[in-house]
This record gives sequence, structure tokens and C-alpha cells, in this order.
Amino acid sequence: MSPDKTIIPFHIAIIMDGTGRWAERNGSPRIMGHKKGADTVDRITEACARLGVGRLTLYAFSVENWKRPKLEIKALMTLLRESLRRFRKKLMQNRIRLTTIGRTQDLPKATRDDLERIIRETEGNDGMNLCLALSYGGRAEIVDAARKLAEKAVCGELCHEEIDEEMFAQNLYQPDRDPDLIIRTAGEMRLSNFLLWGASYSEFYSTPVCWPEFEEQHLEEAINEYNHRTRKFGGLIKTGSRKEC
Repeated sequence: MSPDKTIIPFHIAIIMDGTGRWAERNGSPRIMGHKKGADTVDRITEACARLGVGRLTLYAFSVENWKRPKLEIKALMTLLRESLRRFRKKLMQNRIRLTTIGRTQDLPKATRDDLERIIRETEGNDGMNLCLALSYGGRAEIVDAARKLAEKAVCGELCHEEIDEEMFAQNLYQPDRDPDLIIRTAGEMRLSNFLLWGASYSEFYSTPVCWPEFEEQHLEEAINEYNHRTRKFGGLIKTGSRKEC
């Protein structure tokens, strides 16, 4: 990839799929797939920071994932804490700021405590924003935004006629930038309740590679494909005009 000729998406979001399938294919327990996937998070986060991505949002744990067996959920929460502790040094070295979206109040207290500590420690970093979607659902995000606006209307802070798309978007979990490129691994072709509002005009890219095997070359393939797309946002552009970034 030639950075001087390539448009790097400011906001890349990834649906990290296929960890369980990778484990089954390799005759390993599902948790081994998740551990291998955590290593991939480290590599891809560093690669995105190096390429100049402004924000990387990772679909780490959905609201639907609470339906999984309790032992698997406990193992995932333990893995998350271990990964945060291990990755903290790299976050600081690469000036990466950690944030989260989702109903994180539903996470175990020990997990929340570790998250909040690292969020505080990295909030002054001026590099890429690594955003973990935890206990997250796109519909839940829209419902929570509607509740915020309803509460403000009941309290007399706003009139219902003032509510428009811009105001609604400002009440989402992180309202400042929609994803430019959404990558999904393991060959699936659906959003699975991820960033439903923000994904309205995102470019979608699917790769058959399972998340534990996703490497920087696969990230670059996705970005190269992004560079061959024409983003019109519902409007019209002249033939041969530069793709909007």
C-alpha cells in the first residue's frame, strides 16, 4: 500500500466474526479462538494506528452475546481484562485513546473497573481512538438515544418539534463520526445489529478470513477495495470525479 496515493478511511469499524469457527476447525475449545482473536486485536489496532486511521471501532461483545452459556461469558470477561492489562503499554506507546460504546453498566464490576481505569489513563493520548463496542446493540443505541430525548422533552428542555436527525445523532453513544468502512470477517454479509444508525452510508466489505487469521494484508485489501468505491451519499457526482473521503 502506498499511503501517499491511498485514501485511508478516518473511521473503520470491524465485526470480528469467526473465532468459534476457527477454534472448531482447529480442534480447539471456543475460548482458544477468542484468545487468538484477542491477539489479532493487538495487531490490527497497531496497524490501523500506523496507517493513520482516526478511529477503530471493534464489535467486541453484543447485547445478544449475554444469551451465551455463563461459563463462556465468564471466560470472555476474564479474557477482556487480561487483554486490557497486556495491551495497556502499547496503547500508551502508540498514543491510542480507549473509549467504549454500549450498555457497559451491564458488565461485571471488575471488568468495568479495569475499563474505566485504562480509559482514564489514555484520555490524554492524541492518536487514534480505539472504541470497543461492549454490551452493544444498534437497536439498543437508538432506543437509548430516544429515551434521552424523551427525558429532555418531559423536563421541558426541548420541544418535540426541535428533534431532527442532527439532534438525534448527537444523543447516540459516540455521535461525532459515522464509520467510513465496515469490515466483517468470516464471510458473513449482514450487520448483525452493529452501528445501525451510523452505517447508513458506510462502505461494507466482507472477507472469508476468520478473525483469528485476519492480518494486516487483509486490512490493506479492505482499504484498497474502499479506494475503488464511489461514495455519493445519495447525490450525484460527475464521471471520473474524485471519491469523497
